[in-house]
Amino acid sequence: MDARQWFSPGAPVYVGRAPGRLDVMGGIADYSGALVLQLPLGRVTTVELQRQTEQRCDVVSNRGGEWFRFSMKLGPLLDGALREPAALRDWFAAHEADRWAAYVVGVVQFCLQRGPMGDECPGVRLRIETTVPEGKGVSSSAALEVATMMAVAKAFGVTITPVEIAIACQRVENFVVGAPCGIMDQMTSVCGERDRLLRLRCQPGTIEGQTPIPPGFRFYGIDSGVRHAVTGADYGTVRTAAFMGYRLIAAAAGLRAEEREGRVVVDDPRWNGYLANIGTREYEQRFHGLLPDRMHGADFLRRFGGITDLVTNVEPEREYPVRVATAHPIYEQARVDRFARLLAELRDDPPNAALLGELMYASHASYSACGLGSDGTDRLVQLVSEAGPASGLYGAKITGGGSGGTVAIFGTDRAEATVRAIAERYERETGRASEVFAESGPGAAQMGVVIRGS
Repeated sequence: MDARQWFSPGAPVYVGRAPGRLDVMGGIADYSGALVLQLPLGRVTTVELQRQTEQRCDVVSNRGGEWFRFSMKLGPLLDGALREPAALRDWFAAHEADRWAAYVVGVVQFCLQRGPMGDECPGVRLRIETTVPEGKGVSSSAALEVATMMAVAKAFGVTITPVEIAIACQRVENFVVGAPCGIMDQMTSVCGERDRLLRLRCQPGTIEGQTPIPPGFRFYGIDSGVRHAVTGADYGTVRTAAFMGYRLIAAAAGLRAEEREGRVVVDDPRWNGYLANIGTREYEQRFHGLLPDRMHGADFLRRFGGITDLVTNVEPEREYPVRVATAHPIYEQARVDRFARLLAELRDDPPNAALLGELMYASHASYSACGLGSDGTDRLVQLVSEAGPASGLYGAKITGGGSGGTVAIFGTDRAEATVRAIAERYERETGRASEVFAESGPGAAQMGVVIRGS
């Protein structure tokens, strides 16, 4: 749909843009407080917004070459039945065909409830297009949330910092969309920088710096064609199991726990509530043998009552992979720390490239141990390993929430042809359409908001 068909002539249009991201290291350890290393991609979602006098949120979105429409009155969102995120989540859960709009409407609600409009709140019209593919593990949802937040905040004069944008967008995804994602996707989409890895300590979200990719090297991504979704049961099960493991470790360590407002709170001055703060040696010596391999939710709830996670719950009838889900963020933290050190030394010590690749392969194996692998991503990692350093490729791993999606690859900047050849071979073998991500780009804060006439 042409913008001229959607927007009124003469009134300004606010254009927000935000990229997807490539999860280089850290991945699902973000919800356990790990350091993560994330690269913003050169694929962006663009949200154009115009204010309108009618108090409605009207949206058109180009998804897969087809235009989708959604409209909702603003009254229920701001001071009516849908003013609470949980109520809005339940509304979208009951309207399956419109659930794609929850990412947008949740952001609009957040901004307008905090904007300086007073009693008069005009409506919005939004037009969305994207080059960030959905369901590929490169954070299309975060790109959509962040681009929307950038445009809405600018249009309505909402004062909000880049870090606050990321936190607000994560809350929308957790409590309106209902996806239990960590903070790294939104933070990278807002605060990432071209050709640099965002160093983010997820406790809950502290930016430690931007690490430049050394000359001569590059990170690539190959989409497996296996659809990825953090709302899927596998991701949620592993996340919940990790928090169950933390609760078991806290009890073994003698930490005091109590229930407050329906959630468990642990008094933890040592690890501050994060598995990633437990060293690998201490874990192996004190806790590994105490954790069950698997545990039924009902048994856990009888003993402990609940977990400290705010966005997942233990289901009594489900069995959880407690030991591997708990071990993953502890060992991943050690891998990411070493990866960051080796990458910083790579310019002066090129043999580090092989060690970096080994850490990526180990991360991939840990995902699979948790149950978050897939045949497609495993095959892509195998093809990268077979091509090896002789072809300029050193390592690969599944990204983000796992269970499909994209594989991140570390290699030289001359290896793009090899990466594309691997994607083509994978397509021939599996019959799945694939896609290569080879370019980085700026984050939303760097791009800013463009204001133009309609």
